Amino acid sequence: MMADGGGRSGGGPAGSPAGGAAPLPPAASPGVFVGLGMGLADWAERWFPDALVFALAAIVVVFAAGLAVGSTPAELVKDFGDGFWGLIPFTMQMTMIIVGGYVVASSPPVRRLIAWLATLPRSPRGAVAFIAFFATFTSLISWGFSLIFSGLLVRELAQRMRGLDYRAAGAAAYLGLGSIWALGLSSSAALMMATQGSIPPALLKISGVIPLSQTIFTWQSLATAVILLVLSVLVAWFSAPAAARSKTAETYGVPVGLPEVRLEPRRTPGEWLEYSPLLTVLVAVVGLVYLGQVLAAKGPMAALDLNTYNLLFLMVGMLLHWRPRAFVRAVGEAVPAAAGVLIQFPFYAGIFGMITLSPISRDLAQFFVHISSKGSYPILVSLYSALLGLFVPSGGSKWVIEAPYVLQAARDLHVHLGWVVQIYNAAEALPNLVNPFWMLPVLGLLNVRARELVGYSVLQLLVHLPVVLFLMWFFARTLPYVPPLPGG
Repeated sequence: MMADGGGRSGGGPAGSPAGGAAPLPPAASPGVFVGLGMGLADWAERWFPDALVFALAAIVVVFAAGLAVGSTPAELVKDFGDGFWGLIPFTMQMTMIIVGGYVVASSPPVRRLIAWLATLPRSPRGAVAFIAFFATFTSLISWGFSLIFSGLLVRELAQRMRGLDYRAAGAAAYLGLGSIWALGLSSSAALMMATQGSIPPALLKISGVIPLSQTIFTWQSLATAVILLVLSVLVAWFSAPAAARSKTAETYGVPVGLPEVRLEPRRTPGEWLEYSPLLTVLVAVVGLVYLGQVLAAKGPMAALDLNTYNLLFLMVGMLLHWRPRAFVRAVGEAVPAAAGVLIQFPFYAGIFGMITLSPISRDLAQFFVHISSKGSYPILVSLYSALLGLFVPSGGSKWVIEAPYVLQAARDLHVHLGWVVQIYNAAEALPNLVNPFWMLPVLGLLNVRARELVGYSVLQLLVHLPVVLFLMWFFARTLPYVPPLPGG
């Protein structure tokens, strides 16, 4: 699935009501935020490129950087090839986050919850802010769940709410990935650093294992998440256009409402177990009991890693779908949403190879130490992580690329290593607002193109960037340096 995909027919004029309803009232002059959001959205629809372009451009940039620090073309080619398949376990873990989130979000009980929630907003602007809240809040639980849950909420609200701007609503559904997801329970970087088996050996020697108590569960990280959540909702509220100026789902001629989900009738006796909850309940109980054993043995902080997190979502999803046939169908529907991860992560692994196997990593660590101090390092890392995220939009794979020299420099400067992970988490989410890679699941659900949503995301980026820089610098001053814990 390409980020610009989604064919559909053109619709009527913006805000035109369906079924011959009375026309909307004339539009008043838009406010500053509304006008800026609409202008950026119009610009992005015309000029924004596809996600794959960013990944390929990153390879070219890193290759040129390798040449600049003294590597030969032959060496860089070898480093790229040697690293290409180096993130296969992590790629599967990221894929399973998407699949698990989709399976849970698309289950009948959650769909009924979405249908009820869609009855609560009373105005198009309130609906956009409502979507923004649930997108950001649920992203703290699982970014995969957040994308699907929020996308389905947009579709249901677009059917119920006359005058809802489809672009602003779609962008709001994506906000969790561009604001606070990495500060939550599915943070790729934090979970990786807490999971010894997921940390590359070269990185483990630098950082050791960093428990979640030093990353996402610090009070500084929780405060940052709350501040950014409130900020995201406020920007969504103030930038949503009035009904008369909206481009609705009808404008784009796209289907709205929750997709119809019905199991076809059982046709043969051999399909009996596929339609019976017997096996799903038994297997889910086994999986959940195992998770309980891990939790009791290790405690909540140590038990939560990528593997246990994915297992939890799959077991819960299996119970919510109840029958094996329904569960398997939901998994099949989720796979296209993970296509971008499956094809692009190997290219990021090749970038990781060129950086870590060449002098680039060493030179970057020395550069960071040379130009920064303990006080300025949080701002430097924030800016660098956000910039690199334009080319490598995956929080997990980019952390593997960035972590060796970022954490080494932090050790040299005696900056709290866990907070460096959170600095990275808060900053790396920002470029997601302009890079369409993680929009793919939402785009598929809403049947729109990235360029139709990214204008409102750019507005969020302009507001979030200075706030994130300040918070990362301010909270770093409250955390003392903690020597690395040994891996093992």
